[in-house]
Parts: sequence; structure tokens; C-alpha cells
Amino acid sequence: MVFPMVLLKLADWLVYKILANSYYRAATKVRNHGFFQRNPSFRSSASQLPLYPSVTKCTLDNRGSQTLVCDIHGCLLRSKSFFPFFMLVAFEGGSIFRAFFLLLSCPFLWVLDFELKLRVMIFITFCGLKLKDMDNVTRAVLPKFYLEDLNLHVYEVLASAGNRLIFTSLPSVMVEGFLKDYLSVQTVKGTELHTRGQYYTGLISSSGLFVKHKALKEFCGEKMPDVGIGTPTLHDQLFISQCKEAYVVIKEDPKSRTNSVMPREKYPKPLVFHDGRLAFLPTPIATLAMFMWLPLGILLAIFRLFVGIFLPYKLAILLGTLSGVRLRVKGHNPSENSQNAKGVLYVCTHRTLLDPVFLSTSLGKPLTAVTYSLSKMSEFLSPIRTVRLTRNREQDGEAMQKLLSEGDLVVCPEGTTCREPYLLRFSSLFAELADEIVPVAMNTNVTMFYGTTASGLKCLDPIFFLMNPMPRYSIHVLPKVPKELTVAGGKSSHEVANHIQRQLADALGFECTTLTRRDKYLMLAGNEGVVQDRRKKSCGTKVQKQNVAEFTTLEDLQP
Repeated sequence: MVFPMVLLKLADWLVYKILANSYYRAATKVRNHGFFQRNPSFRSSASQLPLYPSVTKCTLDNRGSQTLVCDIHGCLLRSKSFFPFFMLVAFEGGSIFRAFFLLLSCPFLWVLDFELKLRVMIFITFCGLKLKDMDNVTRAVLPKFYLEDLNLHVYEVLASAGNRLIFTSLPSVMVEGFLKDYLSVQTVKGTELHTRGQYYTGLISSSGLFVKHKALKEFCGEKMPDVGIGTPTLHDQLFISQCKEAYVVIKEDPKSRTNSVMPREKYPKPLVFHDGRLAFLPTPIATLAMFMWLPLGILLAIFRLFVGIFLPYKLAILLGTLSGVRLRVKGHNPSENSQNAKGVLYVCTHRTLLDPVFLSTSLGKPLTAVTYSLSKMSEFLSPIRTVRLTRNREQDGEAMQKLLSEGDLVVCPEGTTCREPYLLRFSSLFAELADEIVPVAMNTNVTMFYGTTASGLKCLDPIFFLMNPMPRYSIHVLPKVPKELTVAGGKSSHEVANHIQRQLADALGFECTTLTRRDKYLMLAGNEGVVQDRRKKSCGTKVQKQNVAEFTTLEDLQP
């Protein structure tokens, strides 16, 4: 008799919590989306004027000693939905199948109330997810999307306060790292997740779903925070009513929406490195479009690879352009007028593994590319010759000298790719070897998938880049470096490398930094990006991750 009674109680709970509540939520949404607009009595209370002034009315002066509390969802971030950030965790930290399952749950999530919706999304996203994978997503993927979605007005108020507290119903593991590392938030309180071993179970810890107004009362006691920022919803009204000053984030007019967009130059820390495959914010509609495009994108990538590998240069450019690849070439081929017995050394900025291939195709002649760590698959598919370097300066110098005596050579002295408008420090080895140096400013633009990765499968990098609907490559061949500015003209190799780095940065509108490959991999993957023996690896683990926000400019680079 006990088991049937348990089933009856479970059925009663499902009917009440899911069916009845969901139908009510669906009816409310239908009503609010304009089906009963003729009767003003049916309008949602959320459309009424808020009880508190807009956050744009908040002054920033003399708040260095004050305490500010707010939420990240719908407040510090402009996005009103937290679905895209769960999708980022599911796709980048989990798998494409987990992301697809989360997308399939959207119609079901749409009719659930806030608490049930959050619980379901947490379970789908985190069940069986490794703690290590979530740590990678938190460190290398989410900050980029958070920074792009920051509300400028709320951030300015937050930055003016001396003590910053964030209370949110979202899992704290999703936001805590970003808030503390990028926004210098002292305290982050959110929903805690249950773990077992090195995995998340997808369940919420015994403390339950985080309730902001109750947690604020317990945390601050009788002492009221100075400033509270929230949304016009009832839950946030209770939350910010416990503060001395309260402000709300009011829905903007679409025409003036850009007013709250955080410009890149105002980022609290420069966004130099980030990882992950998705180049867009995965809203439900955008994610659906991606999955619909995926089969065609794979076929298109295979076709573009075939064209680049087997067809002549002019025909490859024609068919590649017809397939959607946008190739813009500026400058001319300097080797046509070269009278030097040695080959020309092309010094390129490094955006993807396909840089030498696109340069070779655009110039219409075979080139040799030197690489440090290229997968066997990429070497096999490469339509141009590739030669691996050893990271031994003497051996690599001899190998490059020999290659230059045989023909033209392509080198990317940054040593690794960078997605953002920054140039990493240039290795000076190339400047010691060549008599004729041609800088090449290369840049790419993608809309769906990034063609680079620090922690994923590098052999798939070209595939992901070519899967974009309309990937763009911009190639600007600059004039040959004058002899007086080379080592042969009396300059040091470091001076030559710095000059070419600055010249390429000016051509692209980028900023020069002294960050290196090692800095990138320490930040994104927790390693130095090279295969080491055990002794070196044990020493490398003692190196702390560098704060990429505190990078120096080119002028600080020592020769």
C-alpha cells in the first residue's frame, strides 16, 4: 500500500506544480503578448510605472565607501534571458548532444515558472558535467559574452561603489569567477550545485534555490546596504526595498538600446584571449539556426577543402568565392621584382591555421610554412608544404635558412593565434635570417564558429572555420621592409621584430602587446601549450596564471 500512495502523491504534485501552474503561465504569456489588448484591465502589472527611479538617475559621486547590491541576470547584463549562458556551458563544456537536448527543452521551459525553469535547465546543463570542464568554460568562454552583454549604466554605478555584493538565483559557479576577476566584486551569493566526486549531479544543493531578498536579510542583518539595483519585477522589488537607495533597470526603447551597450574601450579589463567554438550569443533562435545549418555547413566545409587542395589557384578562388568565402587582397607580390638569390620571407599576423594557405592562394604561387605544433591531420590536408620547428633556436634557425635558400617562406612570429584586435609579441628569430622581409597583415571574420581553439581538437580548426556561412579573410601585403631597417642595415633583431609588429598593428588597427603563446595557454588551458618532459612539466605547474589585464604595451618591451 505504501508504493501506490507514493505514486498518488507524486501524481498530485505533478498536476499542481507542472500542469496547473504551467497552463496559468502560458495563459498569462498569451494575454501579455497582445491577444487581449482591447481591454486595459488585462494588461500585465509589469507594464506599469516602476516604484523606483531608473538606474540612469543614480549619481556616481561619493560612493567609494558605500555598499551596492544587485543581480547579474537582467540587471548587470542587458539580456533578460539566462538561456544563452546555459547553452554556452552545455555546448562548450558538455557536448553538441547536450546542447541539442537543451534546445529541445525550450518549448517545455517556455510554460514553466521561474523556479522550475531554472531547475530543469540546471539539470540538463550540469548532469554528468566534469568540474574541470566547467572550470575551463568559466575561465575561458563565459567572460567574453558577459563583457559584451554588460549594461553600461549599471556597471558605472557598480564601479563607483567601494563594496560590491551580487545576489543571484543563477548557479554561483557560472558567474563568480567573472564577477571577482573582471568586476572586482567582493561577495557573490548564488545557487549552489550538488557534486559527487569530480562531476556535477545536476541537482541543487541541500540549501535549495537561492532566494535573493531572504539571503540579503540574513547576510546584512539590520544594516541596510546603501544602494540596490534590480528589475521592476515583484521579486526584485522585495530585494531592493531593503536598501537605503533603490533603482531599477527599465526596458529600453529599441532606438536607444545602444546607449547601454558597453564599448570595448570601457571594458574593466582588456579581452585579449578567449576560447570556445561559438562566435555568437546562443539564444534559442540563433541556436536553432545553427543546428539547421550544421549538416549543410559540414558539406560546405568539405567542398571548400577539396577546392583548396586539388584545384588550381584561380579556379580555387573562383569556386571558393561562389561558395561564400570572402577573400579581400590588397597589395602586390613583391617576389616578382626580387633579385636576391634567397627566397622572400613573409611575416604574417596569425589568425587561423589557414593563414599560409590563403596567402599562397592569393599570391598564386606555392609557399612553405613553418609551424611549431600542427596536427597530423592538418599536415596531411595542407595544400602547401609545412615544416615543423623544434623550439630549439639554433636548429630552427638552420632549418629556416635552408628553406629560404629553396624558395619563399611564411612565418607567424606570434607563435599562436589571437582572435581579438591585439598582436602578441613577435619572436625575433626571423629577423636574423632573412634579407628580404615582407609584412603581411591578415585578419578574419566569422559569424558562427571560431576556427581556433586552445583546449579543443586542433585538427578540427580548419573544418570549423570553413563551416561558417560566409567566412572572411583580409590579406594586406605591405611593402618590403627597407634594408636600413633590417639586421643587415645595422638594426638588432629585436628592433626589427618590434618595428614589424607595430607596422602590422597600424595596418589592421590593432594594439601591440608583449603577451606570448605561454601567457595564452596559461590563461585558457592551464598549461604552457607545449609538450614537455616530466621535469619541465613539474616546474611549469608552479607558474601562476598571469593576469592578462595587466599586459604591457610594446613600448615596455625590452630589446
